[in-house]
Amino acid sequence: MRRREFIAGLGGAAVWPLAARAQPAATPVIGYLSFGTPREGVGGVSAFLEGLAAAGYVEGRDVAIEFRWANNQGWRLPQLAAELAQSQVAAIVAVDGGPSALAAKAATSTIPILFLLGADPIKFGLAAGGNMTGLIAVSSELAGKRLDLLREIAPAATTVAYMIDPRAQDSEEPTKAMLAAARALGRQAVILEARSGIEIDAAFATLVERGAGALVVGPHALFERNGKRIIDLAARHKISAIYPGRGFTVAGGLMSYTADGIAAVRQIGSLYAAQILRGVKPADLPVQQPAKFNLVINLSTAKALGLTIPETLLATADELIT
Repeated sequence: MRRREFIAGLGGAAVWPLAARAQPAATPVIGYLSFGTPREGVGGVSAFLEGLAAAGYVEGRDVAIEFRWANNQGWRLPQLAAELAQSQVAAIVAVDGGPSALAAKAATSTIPILFLLGADPIKFGLAAGGNMTGLIAVSSELAGKRLDLLREIAPAATTVAYMIDPRAQDSEEPTKAMLAAARALGRQAVILEARSGIEIDAAFATLVERGAGALVVGPHALFERNGKRIIDLAARHKISAIYPGRGFTVAGGLMSYTADGIAAVRQIGSLYAAQILRGVKPADLPVQQPAKFNLVINLSTAKALGLTIPETLLATADELIT
């Protein structure tokens, strides 16, 4: 059975697969800890294994993987991380944001932890213990770029809204960066806070009331879970919006600019996990930025909003959706 079919068939399974049990004792084992589900993680898992294989470590031959899935139940992460730590895996991979990395950090101070984050890891103590490293796409740095892209596509929007989930640990710095970028570009910024689906509706009401013509959506899990709701509200109110992930744009959002997540997870496999298996210490592997960022534009949505995409953006976009 092919891997994708096998993963999709697992449904709510929390552990997949227990490959280490079928491997020789000398085979190194990597723990893969995720906030999400096996079905949601198919792309990331495939990319990670591709990265390992490119570096000479093929799953089932040179390395085994222990998967732990929280199935979007964050309270389970500490227990799952503790299981991996008790198994004395060679490394713990936590590539779906801060909660997984924080749970891994709490579970061990010695096992290498490899993360993929959208926030400054030092601020949250994720790079202070000596056993943590990985890739970061710092949201505060992306905020200005996203606002500049919006300025190009919707130059008439002089008031721009930035929607955040204030509960998120990585919301403060990007908000400051957005306010600074707005001032530099001669725009007025309106900060919208939302902690639930209902509050997202209220945020759009405020956006309309304040006369904002454009919106930057913050990179928070709440907004990913309510992606269709946000996209529909932006369409209803004729708001030009830029999103923190390609999935929003595929679903009908105007455009997105973000690190190529699949390429970044592949980097974690090839540049970090493989080095750890070779005996390199995490402290000797510096935290880096992902190698690739993608601009995706939905031309059908732009047409519905009455926007003309500048030729410069059309030429630089990594993907145009029709």
